[in-house]
Order: sequence, then C-alpha cells, then structure tokens
Amino acid sequence: MGDKNGQVVAGGNGQGNRLDQLYYPTDMLIDKETDSLIICDWLNQRVVRWSRRSGTTQGEILIDNIKCWGLAMDDQRYLYISDYKKHEVRQYQIGDKNGTLVAGGNGEGAGLNQLNYPYYIFVDQQQAVYVSDNNNHRVMKWNKGAKEGIIVAGGQRQGNAPTQLSEPKGLFVDTLGTIYVADSWNHRVMRWPKGAKQGTVIVGGNGYGEGANRFKNLRGLSFDRHSNLYVIDYGNSRVQRFSIE
Repeated sequence: MGDKNGQVVAGGNGQGNRLDQLYYPTDMLIDKETDSLIICDWLNQRVVRWSRRSGTTQGEILIDNIKCWGLAMDDQRYLYISDYKKHEVRQYQIGDKNGTLVAGGNGEGAGLNQLNYPYYIFVDQQQAVYVSDNNNHRVMKWNKGAKEGIIVAGGQRQGNAPTQLSEPKGLFVDTLGTIYVADSWNHRVMRWPKGAKQGTVIVGGNGYGEGANRFKNLRGLSFDRHSNLYVIDYGNSRVQRFSIE
C-alpha cells in the first residue's frame, strides 16, 4: 500500500506467446499453496502459472487451447475456468487437462442448462459456481452436481431497471449469499441479497463518465478483508477503491 510504482510479477516482455510473455490476460488468482499466480492468458488461449519466487522469468502452461476468460479456485484447490466459446465452466485438478463440466456445456442459449458467453466466475464453500452470463444479462448459480442453473440476478432482458443487468462481468459472493456484480454497461456495481428479485446500486449508476462516482464499462471486482471494494474501471484505465458498509 502506498507504492507509486508497481513491480512486474508476470509477463512484461511485450505481447506474444513465448513462455515469458502474455497476450491480453483477463483474470488471475493467487495459489497460496504453491505461492504462484494462475493467469487466464486470453489471446494465447491458455492458462499459465507463474511462481512468485524471485528470479522467475517465465511461466508454465497448465491448460492449452482454451478460450478462457474467468478463473476461480475452491478450498480443495480445484481450479474453475470459464470457456466463453464453448459456453461452459469446467473444474480441473491442477495438472488435469480435461476437467469436469460444472456449468453450461449445452451450447449457446438462454435455457437454464445453457450459458451465453460466460465471463467471470465465483465459487463458494459448497462448490456452487456463480457465473456472469454476459450475453444473457444474468448471474447464474450452479449447485454442485446440478444439471441446470438458477438465475440469481438479472435475467429480465438487458436494461437498467433494478431487476435488470447489462453485460455483467466481475462477481463476488459473501458468506450470506449476497451477490455483488459489476453491471458493466450500466456503469454500476449492484448488490443482490440471496433470493432477492431485484438489486440495489452500491457504487456508480450515475452514467458513463470520468468522475469519481462514474465508470466507463466495468470489468473485474474484488473485496479485501476490511470491506473495501476494488473495481476495474476499464474505459477509464484505472482501478477504483470504495469503502462499503
């Protein structure tokens, strides 16, 4: 905290497909067990791992030929990856190349057993998978072993009413099942309590713009343990932090 300059921990050698390069990374997580970063290297269509140990100069490929966008890891260290071209989410053991289908996988569509461009994902302690189902303008919850999902936010077509979302991206779910979602093209972050039919705006919602209470197309979001919310304000090329009650 307080640093004015960051330190490169992965990539930094221009865009490309060498093992010391990344090409439009879209998501990442920290694997504490191996003290490494796991990164969705989007335009290289691969998931790579970079050790955080000093002296690391390149990553290793965990999974290749995957149109990944979002990543998550559960308490048992299973890795979850959304494939936005196959419209599915798969669960992987580290080292496994094939994985197990846990959401979608029935082609592009709006059925409860389908997804349409799944982007970011979140996995809770019961291994339920939450998916920002971008082109269906909804958030889906797939319980462990389920053959179809449950709509838990949006799903009322694209729009900016409290019941609607517009191309949802980043997701976070707290221990009460409250969903926080980056409502990308409505330029707002919404909070949907468990079982609610509509959400409330917690930041943004003031239109497209550059002010501190405005966004230009949201991407990822995350919380720290002090309830600070961090939002990737994509169109403004910045990360914003908010204190949330």
